[in-house]
Amino acid sequence: MTAELTRGQNHPLPRARLEIRVSAGMPVVAGATLGDENGTIHGVARVAHPGAPTLPGLEVSRQAAADHRLAVDLDAVPEAVHRVSVLLALPAGGRGPARFGAVAAPFVAVTDLDGDEVARYTITGLEAETAVVALELYRRQGAWKVRAVGQGYAGGLAELLADQKLSQAHQLAASIQEAVASGLARSVPAPPAAAPAHRPDQGTAPQGGPGTPVPPVSAYDPQGASAPGPQTPGAPRPYQGGPGEPADSGRPSAPTAGGPIDYSHPRRQNAAPPPPPPAAPPAEPGRPARPVAGDATGWSMEERLYNQVWGMFEDLARTTAAYRSAVDFAESRREKELDQALSDPRSRIGGQGDAAREAARSRYGLLVSQAREVLDRDVAQLVAEAEVVEPALPTAFARWDNPVWHAYRVPMEIPMALRLGDLHLPEADRIRIPMLIRLPLERGLWIDSGRSASLDGSFADSHEMRRLGLETAVAHAARLLAVYPAGEFTVHVVDPAGSGAQALAPLVQSGVLAAPPAQGAAGVAEVLARLTQRVDLVQMALRAGAPDALPPGVDTSQQLLVVNDFPHGFDDRAVNQLRYLADEGPAVGVHLMMVADREESAGFGPLLDPLWRSLLRLTPVADDHLADPWVGHAWTYEPALVPPGSQVLQQVLAQVAAARRSWGR
Repeated sequence: MTAELTRGQNHPLPRARLEIRVSAGMPVVAGATLGDENGTIHGVARVAHPGAPTLPGLEVSRQAAADHRLAVDLDAVPEAVHRVSVLLALPAGGRGPARFGAVAAPFVAVTDLDGDEVARYTITGLEAETAVVALELYRRQGAWKVRAVGQGYAGGLAELLADQKLSQAHQLAASIQEAVASGLARSVPAPPAAAPAHRPDQGTAPQGGPGTPVPPVSAYDPQGASAPGPQTPGAPRPYQGGPGEPADSGRPSAPTAGGPIDYSHPRRQNAAPPPPPPAAPPAEPGRPARPVAGDATGWSMEERLYNQVWGMFEDLARTTAAYRSAVDFAESRREKELDQALSDPRSRIGGQGDAAREAARSRYGLLVSQAREVLDRDVAQLVAEAEVVEPALPTAFARWDNPVWHAYRVPMEIPMALRLGDLHLPEADRIRIPMLIRLPLERGLWIDSGRSASLDGSFADSHEMRRLGLETAVAHAARLLAVYPAGEFTVHVVDPAGSGAQALAPLVQSGVLAAPPAQGAAGVAEVLARLTQRVDLVQMALRAGAPDALPPGVDTSQQLLVVNDFPHGFDDRAVNQLRYLADEGPAVGVHLMMVADREESAGFGPLLDPLWRSLLRLTPVADDHLADPWVGHAWTYEPALVPPGSQVLQQVLAQVAAARRSWGR
């Protein structure tokens, strides 16, 4: 049965030897790129285009045409390739339409060598774009899947290739258009029916007839449905990490799309990664493969697990987007059918109107149930994967109730990321995706202590929210202290009114703080002046090209300032210093964590707006204010809190304090 894909939806591929058919109704350029697990293209030799149509496992057409046949053999692509992106572009030269929005929606289909369709996708929603990533074949847990992408680029092939991190993007785009214009070779014709198996790296494809007509619109055709995918090419990326730092949705609008995420680790070597761990035993026929913890690429098990969590986050976002799009389409179709039935006066006589309405509702229920089956299948697979991944996570990635904390030892190296909570979506409440952010922190944290209604309908007053906010900040600060080597992370606390003594007790009593919490206006001024001076000194040393030439006594460890009960105790000078630390501090190892209610600081006016925008907003209670960068889902964030009655926080901080004393810090 053919899968009718909508933007963002994926589908498993049953075999490795495939054909991708393109029908555009007008001449277009077809090509493909071979990317790594991050979607990065490593050199022009990984791009198949009319001037260089053949790559290992891949062969594309040699000229612009209205219909294309692309041959793919996934078993023949290099091991380092994890994504095969199919590209379409309008020929340059002004002989045809200048944008995809002026032509019929292109249609792509994935078939086997006998011509039986596996999946199809109609690329809708294009306007000013002149190039588009139509499909993506990607490797997931040892198996290949196809994903409907439909990401357009108004800047054409050059912008598309640059988005996939190809350094020679503009030069290659120009050479592709030159090859098309000069007609360097002939197009790849279609194979005849029942053609023998053909490997794309073994010569040209078999000869056959051209093109396949666009099939009629079916129940899952995305025309008329709301397209959840990103529409704006070249927009800035909302975040640079993995599932750990979504953008604040802010409710008014969803974030725009961006390029591939950069997974590169600061300590990586420029060498090929080690092979992934051994795969699980093959699954029974007809059943999905059994998940394995660490079944992703990376230079270490930690990095493999990080990339695997990122893959789970991406898969959940896209499968939910496909489900929502299918439901929207079903609703719009039902409303259209009901309007048509009611607009005809003849249908109101007798039972014709009731029958039409019942038929529309029945078709709607069928479409929604089919979409729900696909979503439930994907979610069940992700739940099974989470069940094996969660117990295998290292301490920096693990929840506080994970047994790995009972075997905690102060680390000797900085981890690549830190868990600050969990993320989930209402359609898939069974699964929680760890919210990981990269280390060192690239932006400060704002724990919002404003009055809020929790998702269960209960309300917390301002006093309770301030208490919960500071407890959340203490848990995050303790986790940061725990994952850094002894003496390489220092925490300062500003509590002007002394209202947070109870919540701060674990940090104070364990002795992990650099000094007792600063109180009063004088204490606030002293801490801010000291950290501001440190930022200035390090910046001057870096500008002078002598990062080690710092005055004696300057603490070179990473610094975290926890600010409680803002803006109490802050004057205009202190507020400006706080803004300076938020803007300039992260680049030189000074980070900010504020526990504050934005409404209470409204008296400062727009002075603080840049401060709030520079911080990652988190909440002490479950809240759906975070958004992903592809389709703008409102993800529910749940903070990483210590279970009630647990002593794990005190035990971990005691070990941190002992390690600091042994190192003389």
